[in-house]
Amino acid sequence: MRLRYVVIALVAAAYIFGSQWLMTHAPESAWAVVALLSPMLIAVMLGAWRAKHRWLSVGATVLLAALCAAALFGAHVSAQLLYLAQHVGVNLFLGAWFASTLRPGGQALISQLAGRVRPLTPGKALYTRKLTFAWVVFFVAIVAVSISLYALAPFDTWALFANVGTPVAVGAMFVGEYLLRYRLHPEFERTTLGDAIRAYRQGASKDTPAPPALSEPLAK
Repeated sequence: MRLRYVVIALVAAAYIFGSQWLMTHAPESAWAVVALLSPMLIAVMLGAWRAKHRWLSVGATVLLAALCAAALFGAHVSAQLLYLAQHVGVNLFLGAWFASTLRPGGQALISQLAGRVRPLTPGKALYTRKLTFAWVVFFVAIVAVSISLYALAPFDTWALFANVGTPVAVGAMFVGEYLLRYRLHPEFERTTLGDAIRAYRQGASKDTPAPPALSEPLAK
């Protein structure tokens, strides 16, 4: 199991640094756009199909086919705007997904997933609801910084933030929350990354509305 996580981490790192190189050395290449967007679109296609969101799966398939056709026939693609749209779109989608579970009378997303790991106490329910809101703020902040850097800074700076800064920020959010959680609530049982992944998979296969394989492991 540990080897699997190492392989996943290495593949993710290769994609991150490969994306950075393509964005800064071949930003206008249509095939570079295909290479960078294909993993996300394929994940959306498969995840949405499993979740029975057929329209979303078909839409991702059509978009991938259109990008390949554009590259094949040498059509000009505004690659930089596509990169921005990808980065902003993913984070907006995740923020909206988290926010949609905070409606009055509903159960927050992280509360749903945490309840599959350990029984929820009133204290845990309140904490996980606040944590769900914190992730909404996080995704909105990422979107705001992304758009601001794209508009005001050189593209290389934006690419560094999108490809390296964003994953680092997500990791820092996880680590910071983990340390703060047990400092503020030492009575909470310890959970592992494996617990979170199992909760996510269980939720995705049952009644928890899951995004189509857009990857930030978000359960707590």
